[in-house]
Amino acid sequence: MKFDQNNRLAARLESKEWEEKYNLRGNHGEAKEDIVALKNYMDAQYFGEIGIGTPPQKFTVIFDTGSSNLWCHHQSVISRFHALSIPKYKSSQSSSYKKNGKSAEIHYGTGPYLDFLAKTVSKLEFIEATSEPGITFMVAKFDGILGLGFREISVGDAVPLWYNMVTQGLIKEPVFSFWLNRNAKEEEGGEIVFGGVLTKITTRFNMGDVLIGGKPTGMLPLGYCGTGCSAIADSGTSLLAGPTSVMITMINHAIGASGVASQECKAVVEQYGHTIMDLLLAKAKPKLICSQIGLCSFDGTHGVSIGIDSVVNKKNQLRQNAMCTACEMSVVWMQNQFRQNETQDRVLNYVNELCDRIPSPMGESAVDCGSLASMPTVSFTVGCKVFDLSSDEYILKMGEGASAQCISGFTALDIPPPRGPLWILGDIFMGRYHTVFDYGNSRVGFAEAA
Repeated sequence: MKFDQNNRLAARLESKEWEEKYNLRGNHGEAKEDIVALKNYMDAQYFGEIGIGTPPQKFTVIFDTGSSNLWCHHQSVISRFHALSIPKYKSSQSSSYKKNGKSAEIHYGTGPYLDFLAKTVSKLEFIEATSEPGITFMVAKFDGILGLGFREISVGDAVPLWYNMVTQGLIKEPVFSFWLNRNAKEEEGGEIVFGGVLTKITTRFNMGDVLIGGKPTGMLPLGYCGTGCSAIADSGTSLLAGPTSVMITMINHAIGASGVASQECKAVVEQYGHTIMDLLLAKAKPKLICSQIGLCSFDGTHGVSIGIDSVVNKKNQLRQNAMCTACEMSVVWMQNQFRQNETQDRVLNYVNELCDRIPSPMGESAVDCGSLASMPTVSFTVGCKVFDLSSDEYILKMGEGASAQCISGFTALDIPPPRGPLWILGDIFMGRYHTVFDYGNSRVGFAEAA
């Protein structure tokens, strides 16, 4: 079903030409729709601006349907990763602040997040973060997370903000919807609409078979999920995660994807293997080899990404980090083999074999960017309807030209019973299909994104 273009236009006009981007607007004396504009960072993080306290203190947050708590940084937090200018909540500057005093520990996919609870006079419970482990927060472009999930998964049994919006009559309908722009170069990253969308169809729902190139994979007959897999639409997950490594492996095999770390390692061996061996045989200092061939810079103790302080494009920086790491591993492996008097051919074969066995962090897989046009459509069956994803939609392209890298949007995630097995339709899917969460009727709906 096509999403009504007139409704999309009305929503855009309601935002006053985007002059009030990233604000949770609205007249609190009148139930209505509220639109929050979102920014898109690398098609992986979508965030918008909210205000907490009286007067409002502004924070950039992820709107996460996979969790139920709101948190921001406490004024005393010291982060090893964020810039010094990171926004922090200053309770002394809010007339509506009331300390709860309870401790809390939130668990995300990247690890725990230790904090304590606070509460405002308006009965909004939120968490002030006092520590932040995990690489996700190292590269985060947001200041906090606003959970939009059910209260059953709320840490500390805190009442989610969305529940308060409904019970206080701040919106006309208990519905919110997402539009996520999958073109990271455009200024408009997307929007979340609180209060109603015409197109409606369970926050958790059953999913049928997965089709690759229009052909069924036989997921149900093979018994992976019994009579059907459960699925959720999760705006806090960048990729599309499958309930079994078997299913995701089938998809990634069909699109020609292999482990990212393995690919980086093989690329280094193919392009620089002989040069590295020549330098080792010439008695060059092993720790300096990767900087000599331009894959790493050297700070006197270890290799780091080339130009790490000057690279503006973070996508290229991530790739350079991977190439540097692969080079350093190759040097160590080759050095070890030469000590055993192995020939150069045997050394190269050995290093390539080790490359094949490198596990990819977080299960990422990569594809040949030149093969996107020949990759099959991958389809998901929900409510007896088929939702297609083309290669342009399920592949994340990082960088441009010869240095570009293409990452598969499919990753394996095994969630044990009783919560699993489960498919998580993240931003890859939600960027293609406008997603409506109808809390009033416990439904979720999908329509063609305009």
